[in-house]
Amino acid sequence: MRESQARRAEIVRLAQRSGLASVDELALQFGVTASTIRRDLSQLTSEGSIARTYGGAIALHRQGESPLRQRAVEGFDAKRAIARWAAGQVRAGETILLDAGTTVGAMGEFLRDVDDLTVVTAGLTALEALADADGVRLECLGGTLRHVSHGFVGPLAEANVQRLTFDRAFLGADAVTAELGICEAELEQTRLKELMISRAEDVYVLAHADKLGRRPFHAWAPIPPGAVLITDDSATTVQTDPFEAAGITVVRCSPA
Repeated sequence: MRESQARRAEIVRLAQRSGLASVDELALQFGVTASTIRRDLSQLTSEGSIARTYGGAIALHRQGESPLRQRAVEGFDAKRAIARWAAGQVRAGETILLDAGTTVGAMGEFLRDVDDLTVVTAGLTALEALADADGVRLECLGGTLRHVSHGFVGPLAEANVQRLTFDRAFLGADAVTAELGICEAELEQTRLKELMISRAEDVYVLAHADKLGRRPFHAWAPIPPGAVLITDDSATTVQTDPFEAAGITVVRCSPA
């Protein structure tokens, strides 16, 4: 009994982390039969712990999106290291795009002294960080503000992106996988990110290691080959190898 309870608890944890798992994968991982896993899934479904999806996969009921203030203190040192390295790629005279989010927003501190820089942003965090940087030309995409993430989305933001081009675009993510790309809570967010990617010469995705390989939501924006994934040095080769195999350069940043 204790063994089955522990297995079911672990299944829920795995579902929360990855978003879905197949019956065969779970059976192999736990060393039990597929029928045992199906019984586990049936019980967890009846308890309301998970939701079944087509093909024998499972998915946790939709997770809540963490507020920006909570995310700002999660992985603080790793995010700061990522932001510092990303800002170091920016050159004088460039026009760059900063997405919403805490990691991308942290770049503002390191961009204040770049000469002749134009920053276009979809996030209040970057706006606040650069609001008094006299040498930086600051443009806001505008649109509908998502209070939970302090980012702008919607038709107005999309229309403005389509009227601009960027030397570099720096994008945030709730999670990211090599196969599906950037994961976000809402389709409006991923639609905007796709447009951002299409208008930029160079694309960077900023995501600390805990976000790699996760699937917490069901809205995605593909990452093109040639893009750069900037993460921290706690990322394992198991996490990063799929990105490199997909033609995405991986950079690990050390908080030290």
